[in-house]
Amino acid sequence: MVETNDYSALPGDLPIPEDDGACDHLPGGRLPDLALTATDDSAVNPAALAGLTVIYCYPMTGRPGEALPDGWDATPGARGCTPQSCAFRDHHTELRGLGTRVFGLSTQSTPYQREAAERLGLPYPLLSDAELRFTQGLGLPTFEAGGMTLIRRLTLVVRDGLVEKVFYPVFPPDANAGEVAEWLRDNEPA
Repeated sequence: MVETNDYSALPGDLPIPEDDGACDHLPGGRLPDLALTATDDSAVNPAALAGLTVIYCYPMTGRPGEALPDGWDATPGARGCTPQSCAFRDHHTELRGLGTRVFGLSTQSTPYQREAAERLGLPYPLLSDAELRFTQGLGLPTFEAGGMTLIRRLTLVVRDGLVEKVFYPVFPPDANAGEVAEWLRDNEPA
């Protein structure tokens, strides 16, 4: 496997993550009641949001010119945060038209996320769970890399604070936004 620092593209030989059942407990569950700092400097409590919300959880965005943790491309599901974020950016108008708001969420700090949101031109905020309160409160699957605790890639569709649908594992990451839009279209309330 050849590791590359072009974070906008996915290498063709990425290992495919397998469903280990780590998200089986999430459908029907209530989000933890807590506020997270967003890249627009607001405090967002996803549990208190009315209506539909999509929260895609990702391990970490890389920065151009900075190395990823050792073995990143060999870790199933790790690579692809930038392509996934850009896909949600590109599908944002469609997702809003389906009546949902979008957030990205990782365990990175708000300043780190803010750089990525600005560089990628994201029209939605990223939420920081640097203290792992949301991750632990919901029992999200994590892994360790480069001395950091990171969330395994998954996407939640939430209605009025309750998890309605979980996409896990997510692969390929750049197709996830389209899959979410398709699911929303197929599951619109009557």
